[in-house]
Amino acid sequence: MIPATEALERLKAGNERFVSNVRSVEAMAGRSNRSELVASQTPFAIILGCSDSRVPAELVFDQGLGDLFVIRVAGNIVAPSQIGSVEFAAEKLGSRLVVVMGHTNCGAVEATIEAVLQGEANDSRNIRSIIERVRCAVDISRESAPGQDKATLMQHATRANVRISANQLRHGSDIIERLIDKDGLMVVGAEYSLETGRVEFLDGA
Repeated sequence: MIPATEALERLKAGNERFVSNVRSVEAMAGRSNRSELVASQTPFAIILGCSDSRVPAELVFDQGLGDLFVIRVAGNIVAPSQIGSVEFAAEKLGSRLVVVMGHTNCGAVEATIEAVLQGEANDSRNIRSIIERVRCAVDISRESAPGQDKATLMQHATRANVRISANQLRHGSDIIERLIDKDGLMVVGAEYSLETGRVEFLDGA
């Protein structure tokens, strides 16, 4: 079992390689290790990230097969299925680091801002369920700095959404709370920059 602090350093180092367009030998050799992963897995970190096609966690952190337990959903929101997935990886697989990773120019955050500014959205009820989970971050960001332009609101709301999701994980599950208190589990927030490829770790890191 890899401690959370060591896992975090691995992710930081991997992202530095990604930004520098360098791949580790271990990540490139991942396919050859496929047979070793048939019976079991021991991912060293859990990533709850956005479904956006431009933010694949394994590439962003330069990791290979079996290294990361990745949960992807539009807007990196937290719902019961995401909490259950984190519980499984933390309790059954022994991962001790959870990273909630949002990203710049997030479509889910932008859609929520549009819905808030224009009133009721015309999206499907399923899309509205995502918007409703992001809405709190937009409302908080609007209230903290009234009159800000849309680009600034996007930046603030994206980070607020990450922090809200991370906090929901920390306090929305007895299993996760116990692992944080007793077994060194750490939940941190992060933001990936589409422009630079760099991941900035936020609260909890």
